[in-house]
Amino acid sequence: MWNALETRRRLVVIAATLAMFAAMIGLARLATAPGMSLLYAGLEDAAAGEVIQALESRSVPYDVRGDAIFVASRQRDEMRLMLAASGLPTNSHAGYELLESLSGFGTTSQMFDAAYWRAKEGELARTIVASPYIRSARVHISQGSTSAFRREIVPTASVTVTTTGGALSAAQARALRFLVASAVAGMTPEEVSVIDGSGGLVYGPEGETTAAAQGEERVQALRRNVERLLEAHVGHGRAVVELSIDTVTDREVIHERRLDPETRVAISSETEENTQSSTDSRAQGVTVASNLPDGDAAASDGRAESRENQTRQRMNFEMSETRREIERQPGAIRRMTVAVLIDGLREPGPDGALVWRPRADAELDALRDLVASAVGFDEARGDVITLRSLPFEPAAALGTESSTGFLSSGALDLASLLKWALLLVTLVVLALFVIRPILAAARNREDQPQLSGPEDSFLPATFDAEALLQNFGADGPLGESNDPVARLRRLIDERGAESVHVLRHWMDDRKEQR
Repeated sequence: MWNALETRRRLVVIAATLAMFAAMIGLARLATAPGMSLLYAGLEDAAAGEVIQALESRSVPYDVRGDAIFVASRQRDEMRLMLAASGLPTNSHAGYELLESLSGFGTTSQMFDAAYWRAKEGELARTIVASPYIRSARVHISQGSTSAFRREIVPTASVTVTTTGGALSAAQARALRFLVASAVAGMTPEEVSVIDGSGGLVYGPEGETTAAAQGEERVQALRRNVERLLEAHVGHGRAVVELSIDTVTDREVIHERRLDPETRVAISSETEENTQSSTDSRAQGVTVASNLPDGDAAASDGRAESRENQTRQRMNFEMSETRREIERQPGAIRRMTVAVLIDGLREPGPDGALVWRPRADAELDALRDLVASAVGFDEARGDVITLRSLPFEPAAALGTESSTGFLSSGALDLASLLKWALLLVTLVVLALFVIRPILAAARNREDQPQLSGPEDSFLPATFDAEALLQNFGADGPLGESNDPVARLRRLIDERGAESVHVLRHWMDDRKEQR
């Protein structure tokens, strides 16, 4: 077959064979390559370099994609345990181990305080990064300058985080504030600022930022409550709720004192009683009466008495007084508006097709009452609830339903199956479009009758092959010798026209080859 091919076709066969073997080798390597799984991601450059150096020392194949390091899936868990035993990856946040390097000799109180607060910041950062939603974190604590003239020093802190995906939620930021405030003595959550690397300030000092965050949380909570209440009746995805709350952003402090002049209250009562009594027994002086024979002086013994009683009462009254101090923080609801859109009902019509119709007014009124109770509707405040029943446009399904299939039940790898399927398709394509045409061309050459010439060249014939085979028997035609020249001469004499046609065709092929 190789000798029967032309030079151009030989080159095509060689190129196709090399391409086929290259494709087979490449696909085999691709199919037998191990699946790569994530080992570590988000490491700093120094820590990532240490991990790669440890993998190279253990001759473990790895792949670096950005800031992520991948290893073979079957070796991932083992390598994590081995690297952890070696203390890798090293944490960039130094904790209380900083205090172990401090010795009593040559360490001042300022140095110890600085090392202590640095260790505290590192420990807090480690705790925050332990959350699967936090990628990196930095904590800064400020104690203020110690001065003899400052009686109260309030510590403050700031936390900067980078999440693994999306923005930091208000609930997570509030948890970080309480975490840091609980770890530092004398610090309150209001003194902790949480900053998201992608979203900016999430929580800072109490003010408009906190009020806005709390208002958004309240809107989300009320929306979820209303949607859950409606979907229990109309079905999932057939009710849309939009809620808007106008909140008060001003902070107000009111001091009030009221005096009631109509009422009085005795707050104290004081009573004082004085009694004085005096007696004088001395003889009285000489008077005119004492010189008379029957005067008073003769009958008197010369004593004198004096008595005095005094009572004093004092009562203190005060007017009725009421004192009130009212502090209004931002976030109070000033006005609320709720818009609810509910899908109607679809019932079969006269022709059998589904026909949409709105819900009854009584049903809508009942649903409106439920919504008003769920959101805390206050008509005096100016709240508005709008509830309508309108047709919904059918939404396309997102994704596919999860189910247990053939590939998930066993230990088959879908990627490996795809690789083998691609290899099989490549082999089939090479067999159909390269090998099959070559074999077909060779088969056609073998099926054509041949004539031998003086130079043992084969000449294709276009005449009847069966007649030619009869003439070229095992012992030659009519029992003659097997001399090819004699047989050719006899054949030319018997079939002159066909012989001329064969020679002409042979000469044309030679010209084309030249």
